[in-house]
Amino acid sequence: MAKRIGVLTGGGDCPGLNAVIRAVVKSACGLGWEVVGFEDGFTGVVEERLTPRVLDLAAVRGILDRGGTILGTSNKANPFRYAVHRGDSFVEADLSDQTIERLHRLGVDCLVCIGGDGTLKIAHQLAQKGFPVVGCPKTIDNDLSDTDVTFGFDTARSTATDAVGKLHTTAESHDRVMVLEVMGRDTGHLALHAAIAGGADAVLIPEVPYRIEPVCEMIRRRSARGQTFSIVVVAEGAAPAGGTQAVAESAAAIPGRGVVRLGGAGKVAADLLSQHVTDHEIRVTVLGHLARGGMPTAYDRLLGSRFGCGAVELIERGQFDHMVALQGNDIVARPLSSASVTRFVDVQGQLVRDARKLGIVFGDER
Repeated sequence: MAKRIGVLTGGGDCPGLNAVIRAVVKSACGLGWEVVGFEDGFTGVVEERLTPRVLDLAAVRGILDRGGTILGTSNKANPFRYAVHRGDSFVEADLSDQTIERLHRLGVDCLVCIGGDGTLKIAHQLAQKGFPVVGCPKTIDNDLSDTDVTFGFDTARSTATDAVGKLHTTAESHDRVMVLEVMGRDTGHLALHAAIAGGADAVLIPEVPYRIEPVCEMIRRRSARGQTFSIVVVAEGAAPAGGTQAVAESAAAIPGRGVVRLGGAGKVAADLLSQHVTDHEIRVTVLGHLARGGMPTAYDRLLGSRFGCGAVELIERGQFDHMVALQGNDIVARPLSSASVTRFVDVQGQLVRDARKLGIVFGDER
């Protein structure tokens, strides 16, 4: 029987999304199935005004190496907590039943949800209500527990590493302490990888509440050796011991978002440093969305393509309420019920131990 597959990209954008879309379309078309794309994440599924796009081979030609997503995305559209206009304000409403009813009306047999923990959690909730769903894990944070790697991480890691390298030259020229804030939400994978690969002197991550004194001591030791500059990489979720994460926007600020928007961790660390380090200028650079943008690396194109092919295989087998994942070198199926479990940096693990051997300070040293 001919199938009609819906596909959407939810949450934040990241490099490699188009590779997944392309692989879903090419694999499905090879089976004689039809693919339609919903725009702007779950917004395109909920809103009647948005007509899904037919995705044929012509529609995905030339998108393999393009950043972003041709379908658009949203991290504010949750069918179970959808922002609807009531009077002079917005309230959250459960529109999941209407969403499933619309999918049936559109003749969609299955939905492929490409996204991070929030998107995959919504996908699981839809599956629990009886609609066939499969997932593809995506995040530059690399923090999903059921897959060894998420596509998008390698490109973001390369961008952040390049930023550390560029800061080296300007920091050395001006004898400055440069603080680089990178994304990562509640985990420090991106910051840690970039710090090691870029040759940073300190890294502050959410998994290790930091004290500023060890970082200051590292700067003084370097100065005494004639190294008159230092690089500190700060994950956006990092916080001082006894303190809280720096928040740019609360969860309640935007109906339907459901999570806080972090920001300002780099400035918090820089302000603390400035109280103790007076013989260096301290400057903060926020990498921000630069880590999400640009052409995906070959690895992310490869992994995204494999995930897209794997998602169609799950549909072909009827293995719904599952997502594709990378285990070793194999693409495997994992239940969506555990897809949103966060994988934190192992503070006792080999990568952290290696970073310490390289002299990188975490702010917890005695």
